[in-house]
Amino acid sequence: MPLTVFQARLARLLSVNRGPDSYLAGGAAIHLEPNTTRYSNDLDYFNDSAERVARAYRDDKKLLLDDGCQVTTDMQQPGYVRARVVRGTDATKIEWSHDTAWRFLPTLPHPEVGYQLHPIDLAINKVLALVGRNEPRDFVDTLYVNEHLLPLGALCWAAAGKDPGFTPLSLLELLRRRGAYHPEDFERLVLTTPVDLPAMKRTWLEALDTADRFIRSRPPAEAGCLYYSIGGRRFVAPGEGDPAGDVVPHYGRPGGVLPRFE
Repeated sequence: MPLTVFQARLARLLSVNRGPDSYLAGGAAIHLEPNTTRYSNDLDYFNDSAERVARAYRDDKKLLLDDGCQVTTDMQQPGYVRARVVRGTDATKIEWSHDTAWRFLPTLPHPEVGYQLHPIDLAINKVLALVGRNEPRDFVDTLYVNEHLLPLGALCWAAAGKDPGFTPLSLLELLRRRGAYHPEDFERLVLTTPVDLPAMKRTWLEALDTADRFIRSRPPAEAGCLYYSIGGRRFVAPGEGDPAGDVVPHYGRPGGVLPRFE
């Protein structure tokens, strides 16, 4: 898995403190599975309240110190803590932060890390992150989720439900401003394959064009939902060829909800 050996060890150590309201998220959770594109720079633990952040940090810090780690707190404020964790020659950053409990799906138990944000919610969060900041790591991750989890158009469509200040098309227009990078922008990332900027650009432009067609094809009244294929038992970007009645809208709520259908 593209966590460093040290990060994976810490994630296993801290797994006992995880739960449905305190879970691994961010790039580390996206890249837990084999064959992903980059190593995460840190471990991000999201929590459903500022109070949960404080408790998670306190309990995790005790485990880390008992394990022989040095923990240096770089920033601590209500709802957010960032620390550098060192053990011998190994080091990584860990962040504990408050994120809304509104999501499309419940958090998932995981044998190695305790609990993690559902991959679909991870993908939607990543698209919103790229909208808000022009970070090469978010660009790499968005290309990954577009290919492996759900196409960009379906992610923009759903993301408008998580942040109702956006429409799917307004999200897409902001994403069109991303993708202008130089090779040196990726030098601080630890990638599993070398950067091929022309190929990445082609893939990005194709994803944007496909997303535009998808968004314009959907009923505006359904904006903000995911689409679940009953027959395929997975989330999809529906098209004209789908069997009648097979694809149903799936909306988020606090805590998330599993797909339901008659």
